[in-house]
Amino acid sequence: MATIHDVAKAAGVSNSTVSYVLSGKRSISAETRHRVEDAIKQLGYRPHAGARALASSRSSTLALVAPLRADVDVNVIMQFVTGVVTRARDHEMDVLLLTQDDPGGIERAANSSLADALIMMDIEAEDPRIPTLVELRRPAVLIGLPADARGLSVVDLDFEAAGRLAWQYLTGLGHRQIALIGPTPAVLGRHTSYANRLLDGYRGAAERDDRPTAVEPAEAGHAGGLAAIRRVLDRMPEVSAVVVHNEAALPGVLTGLRAAGHEIGTGISVLAICPADVAVQQAVPLTSIDIPAIRMGKIAVDLAMARIDGSDDPEIRLLVPQVTERDSTRALL
Repeated sequence: MATIHDVAKAAGVSNSTVSYVLSGKRSISAETRHRVEDAIKQLGYRPHAGARALASSRSSTLALVAPLRADVDVNVIMQFVTGVVTRARDHEMDVLLLTQDDPGGIERAANSSLADALIMMDIEAEDPRIPTLVELRRPAVLIGLPADARGLSVVDLDFEAAGRLAWQYLTGLGHRQIALIGPTPAVLGRHTSYANRLLDGYRGAAERDDRPTAVEPAEAGHAGGLAAIRRVLDRMPEVSAVVVHNEAALPGVLTGLRAAGHEIGTGISVLAICPADVAVQQAVPLTSIDIPAIRMGKIAVDLAMARIDGSDDPEIRLLVPQVTERDSTRALL
């Protein structure tokens, strides 16, 4: 790999002259600049991040704040990360992953020269990190819709609409005894935006239809899903359809239904709210409302680049949920 010394030697100049050409901090004659630029091109020299920042007043880096809590599904988080990283590459940007979620860490990242913009995940309805972002006036994008998003760009699935859609789809198939198994108690206790909004949409639809429903949180993991579906069956023995909004608990829910004598798709309908790959990887491919994590990550980068490039207009994009039918749901006769 070529170094700055190699470039200087090929161009017949000093190392400092190459640095000045890269940074633009001193006036260099056109003839010398051309020699240095030709050497850079011929040698395939790539300046390190610090040199690029000097040359452009940018770091060419996005900071992605993705808290890795014990109660989140890391596999789903990594789908968002994949979307951010692949789209950042299209913009010739690097990604700095930050896993702390305290406002102080956000402020340190924003006040440093490490990143040109911040993308923040796992948004709470009244997120304590958001006032820090607003005060810092740095380009920022949220993956998740808070109660107050003024001044910030946001991308998210319309989870309230997803909750309504899940209820309406299943009642449209003739189901009248429907239950929802939701996120962990910790996620609900933090008032994480997506969880609250989905419950609002689902419960609102059930109330408008004046129908009973059972709503149970589930701890992450197989045991948590198994315990949650047992509670549902105790509360609503005649349940004919179950909505699951908890990827980590989903296999346990399916195990519990089969153990209770319910065949998925023929004896009972199951609709999952999750990334599509999670739905199709189950023993019975599940009808689902897709959470397009990779797509949302890519949109977040596009919104961040717009803010970096000078757009003062924040934008909120809520993606419209859709049902993809597979083998786990059926109409009641």
